[in-house]
Amino acid sequence: MPELPEVQALAERLHDRLAGATFIGADVLSFSSLKTFSPQPEDIQGRVLASVGRRGKFLLFDLGGPRLLLHLSQGGRIDLMEGKSTSRPRGGVVRLRFDRGPTVTVREFGTERKAGWWILVQGDEGPLAKLGPDPFSDEFRELIVAGSDTGRLHPMLRDQRRVAGIGRGYSDDILHRAKLSPFRSLSSLDAGERQRLLDAVHSVLNEALEVERRRDGGLPPKLGDHWIVHGRWGTPCPVCGSDLRRVSYESHGTYRRGNPGAGLPFRTVAAHDITYCPACQTGGKVLADRRLSRLLK
Repeated sequence: MPELPEVQALAERLHDRLAGATFIGADVLSFSSLKTFSPQPEDIQGRVLASVGRRGKFLLFDLGGPRLLLHLSQGGRIDLMEGKSTSRPRGGVVRLRFDRGPTVTVREFGTERKAGWWILVQGDEGPLAKLGPDPFSDEFRELIVAGSDTGRLHPMLRDQRRVAGIGRGYSDDILHRAKLSPFRSLSSLDAGERQRLLDAVHSVLNEALEVERRRDGGLPPKLGDHWIVHGRWGTPCPVCGSDLRRVSYESHGTYRRGNPGAGLPFRTVAAHDITYCPACQTGGKVLADRRLSRLLK
């Protein structure tokens, strides 16, 4: 999933190429992707794009009052194309057209949690209202320095209601750099550990942003080539050389609990992985798999 560095750098590229352009229209390529009913896309035609920015993992197109929001979710990506295009690309979500510059085509390469977009009137925060603070904000600093959250650090960093913009990939890298177990809680950290965590959040995201700013065009299907440890379990830790490990936890997916014919409700569950280094983060202990908080010797 694109996280803060990918979305921020993409917003900057889009702003450089499209700010000041007039919005011509939106080709809705997937009807269910538009999450709002009013205003309609035709209601914002002719408006000038004031800026393209970011809030959390959302792209924000400021049209001088109304705003158009894009969220790429897990598998959403963006193609920038010069000239007119009337084709329906595979996995197409929406095509945004302006009077100059490239068309912005959102495509979906995933199977769950599809990319979506919103058109909001001035003053309507829509899905932004539920987002937590930005990782570089004073509010987030206060959360880390003085917070008493008793939940695990890894889910806390990924929870968009607690902090907006960080996902699984950068959570792994941040906790590795901070030398903290993903199963620790904020309430268990001393002052020095809290400062390490804050410094790691800022340094990991800033370094990733520097890399993402070298990218041209839109956002390709493959991301994460500059992650430090995320997804690299079984390879040597870049700090100590020990083998990186993984631990699974339940997240998103769908199954029906019990007898399928009994009318029981669906539950949303699936396994995802955290990558970590036992030597650097857990005192040499291996975390128990499948969402258990105990440690294996």
